[in-house]
Amino acid sequence: MLGTLRSLVLQAFWTMLPAYVPNNVAVLAGGGEPIDGGRTWNGNRLLGDGKTWRGTLVGTAAGVALALLLDLVRGPVENRLDVSLPTFSVKSAFALSFGAMLGDIGASFLKRRSGRERGAAFPGLDQLDFVAGSLGLTAAVAPSWFRTVFRIPVLLVVVVMTPILHVTTNAIAYVLGLKDEPW
Repeated sequence: MLGTLRSLVLQAFWTMLPAYVPNNVAVLAGGGEPIDGGRTWNGNRLLGDGKTWRGTLVGTAAGVALALLLDLVRGPVENRLDVSLPTFSVKSAFALSFGAMLGDIGASFLKRRSGRERGAAFPGLDQLDFVAGSLGLTAAVAPSWFRTVFRIPVLLVVVVMTPILHVTTNAIAYVLGLKDEPW
């Protein structure tokens, strides 16, 4: 049983890495023109200054590049860890990465509609927005790959593991001064 759980965690983490990385890279590469161009709706920004074209493009590119790198090292990693790991198609790599960015953009839109300012906490949404976007776009763009890789046990691990990783990495980024808030 522990071997099965270990394999599921490794498969889930490996598969989601191209979705986990884009938003972190976007924080580092962000700045520039906001996607919403400063537009408002009912007195609130559509998205806010934190969602930029540069961050979205660089974050997506970083996720795709990581997926391609993971494909290159998959064999030796599988042998070393004694686990079966998926390969990424170009479609799945793009969908995981860009979908993560779209999920985060969608969450920003919902935050603005609920009157929350940039950086305000929105428990649950903050931890799973990019997962929903990533999985949704991947299911739409690469459905057969999605069904093969994201079996129910893997999806369950992703949903449990992601909030833990999200809170941990955000706290580290906050301590390092890379984020203004620890969530």
